Amino acid sequence: MGAQTVDAVVARKKGAAVGLERVIVPDPGPGEARVRVRACGVCHTDLHYREGAINDDYPFLLGHEAAGTVESVGEGVTGLAPGDYVVLAWRAPCGTCRACRRGMAWYCFDSRNATQPMTLADGTPLSPALGIGAFSPLTLVAAGQCVPVDPAARPEAAGLIGCGVMAGFGAAVNTGRVTRGETVAVIGCGGVGNAAVAGASIAGARKIIAVDVDERKLAWARHFGATDIVDARSVDPVATIRELTDGFGADVVIEAVGRPETYRQAFDARDLAGRLVLVGVPDPTMTVELPLLEVFGRGGHLSSSWYGDCLPSRDFPILIDLYRRGRLDLDAFVTETIGIEGVEEAFARMQRGEVLRSVVVL
Repeated sequence: MGAQTVDAVVARKKGAAVGLERVIVPDPGPGEARVRVRACGVCHTDLHYREGAINDDYPFLLGHEAAGTVESVGEGVTGLAPGDYVVLAWRAPCGTCRACRRGMAWYCFDSRNATQPMTLADGTPLSPALGIGAFSPLTLVAAGQCVPVDPAARPEAAGLIGCGVMAGFGAAVNTGRVTRGETVAVIGCGGVGNAAVAGASIAGARKIIAVDVDERKLAWARHFGATDIVDARSVDPVATIRELTDGFGADVVIEAVGRPETYRQAFDARDLAGRLVLVGVPDPTMTVELPLLEVFGRGGHLSSSWYGDCLPSRDFPILIDLYRRGRLDLDAFVTETIGIEGVEEAFARMQRGEVLRSVVVL
């Protein structure tokens, strides 16, 4: 079929507005797949790339929260064929590293990506966001990054499990291990936080306390299953969480902001032996100070959740099944759909807290 040229969203330099540029997407080589993208969510991580908060390997081909159809596959690819409807995963466990051999493939040390680069028209190699680069009609990925799912799931919704929804849902279900009858508090109710609310609800938590400073986000949290909401602008969130849990604190507290002050709130809002899960992404310069006696004396677990500790091949189809059965409202995460030329404006709306997700439809 040969290399194809498309218009895709590129970040040229730190802090500069993104724009459409001509991008060359090669034929898939061994172990690779070329995917025709149908929809891709606008995630905070893409903005982090634009701002240089991930690394400085400019230019970046942005977009990673996507669903699409496999156009072609390279030599040696099995279990995947042209025409398959897939959600793209930014983790594709190798199966052979020490983490995978221990049965902890979500910590894979050699996650797969495409070997060949996509390039600008002048041959400049692009760095695809999280190894995907899906603000583009076509993208090249490792075949293992393609997870086949039920084609009845509309791509605007299905693509969101490729990052934000999986991160939040998995923080509650996989990392936090929320079980029936437990109390849960979620601090930060953007896309990831509200996915954690939804995950806790599906897992059977009896009380789910949503904490934020934005009335819109708290209203969204109600929709996804929060039993109580806490506006942290007007009350002390730690004291209020304790009041709502008979003075004890929550069994599980999920921090979906990624800031020292909210992490400390989450730490203090736990019950004895409670679990704290950090899923919000901190700035590399941030530090946190905790009283060591409290760490020792309260017990429990202080954990981070990276991609919701998921196995994409296992978890993506599960979430799609929950969506198809009406138990996980992925459609409610889609605040708006936009064209590929609207990504820069969507970043601004995201920063203002006006959307859970803007989704690019291609």
